Amino acid sequence: MPISLPIDPAANDLLRRSPLALLVGMVLDQQIPLEKAFSSPYVLEQRLGHPLDAHELAQYDPEALAEIFARTPALHRFPKAMAARVQEVCRVLVERYDGDPAVLWGSAGTGAELLNRISALPGFGKQKSQILVALLGKQYGVQPDGWRAAAGAFGAETSYASVADIIDEESLAKVRSHKQAMKAAAKAKPKS
Repeated sequence: MPISLPIDPAANDLLRRSPLALLVGMVLDQQIPLEKAFSSPYVLEQRLGHPLDAHELAQYDPEALAEIFARTPALHRFPKAMAARVQEVCRVLVERYDGDPAVLWGSAGTGAELLNRISALPGFGKQKSQILVALLGKQYGVQPDGWRAAAGAFGAETSYASVADIIDEESLAKVRSHKQAMKAAAKAKPKS
């Protein structure tokens, strides 16, 4: 089942057909609502006036890219920092995968290798990397041997723990409920 978020249908379509848009959405998915993070690649493409290209973004003038991210409405709560992060990720893509995220994940032989490759991207810690592995496996058919184990708890068939599980409004509500429960549990945990 392809990703379907409560965002502009054109933004969902871009996420389905552009591996780079999907990766940019994952980069931006922090400290803002996921709807904003995953619709921002579409807005970025509109502002650039053509399809996203990792080679172009890797070489873009950093100040000019930050300005594009900061235009109202800003693509992220921290537009300058996230423009730089997207640029860093694109540079790694160009250096290691000819600018194509589909090569990054499509040529991984195992789930562990896929997780390691994603974890090597700037800004991708363990949890974000596992979520992307789960998203690729559950919704994009990227399922090298051991991908569910590499995705950890996010790889469970019906975990409803991340964007990897969102295919409609009902699954979105379940993911939101899970995240709220996790935050409440973290707040209730005694500090040592």
